[in-house]
Amino acid sequence: MPVIVTASSKGGAGKSTLTLVLAQALDAMGATVTIIDADPNRPLIRWRGGKSVSGVQVVGDVTESSIIRNIRDESARRQFVLVDLEGTANRLVSRAITQADLVLIPLQASALDSNEASRAVGLIREEEETLDGRVIPFRIIMTRTNPLITTKIESGIYRALEQAGLPLMKTRLHERQAFKAIFVRRAALSELDSSVNGLPAAIENADRLAAEVVDLITDKPQRTEKIEAAHA
Repeated sequence: MPVIVTASSKGGAGKSTLTLVLAQALDAMGATVTIIDADPNRPLIRWRGGKSVSGVQVVGDVTESSIIRNIRDESARRQFVLVDLEGTANRLVSRAITQADLVLIPLQASALDSNEASRAVGLIREEEETLDGRVIPFRIIMTRTNPLITTKIESGIYRALEQAGLPLMKTRLHERQAFKAIFVRRAALSELDSSVNGLPAAIENADRLAAEVVDLITDKPQRTEKIEAAHA
């Protein structure tokens, strides 16, 4: 089943938030989802330690020698496997990328993040060379964006990436209180209450993200079937 890896050589780019939001949206569609938390800070292991009844499973304590086995084991029994990687370039990160059906590279609207995203793309290209020509699909996704205003810096970075021929997600993951609240409360978006500002918009943003990802890695009939089953 599809393996989606979230990668950036820079910490604080929003990898864990992107991974958890996507996982919860896929779970809400009715898919079975496992997250492999390969970040030494273990943010997703801590989230799973809460009282949420979300169906998203989280696996931790992976190592350089076990990461591929963990990915393959979970892929054999779950519809989606998401891998949240450490914010650095090392052998564990490289090995995980070789197993990806899609790599998501989060990017905030800053020159520093833009440079780090380029490094992540370079790492993917290096791994492709070791795979006898197999292409590793990837997309850059803008994160922590303002849902109301697109800044000049953000627009400029987006245009520069387009001109460089780098593939970009249409959906941007906005800065939302609800995305912070799921970590603080160790809950799913669907378990938050109306006291969380902008919750409906956050859920809509998450759903658009998941729909675009599913379109990228599965065909249209499969996507439709999953969504219809989830709402039956």
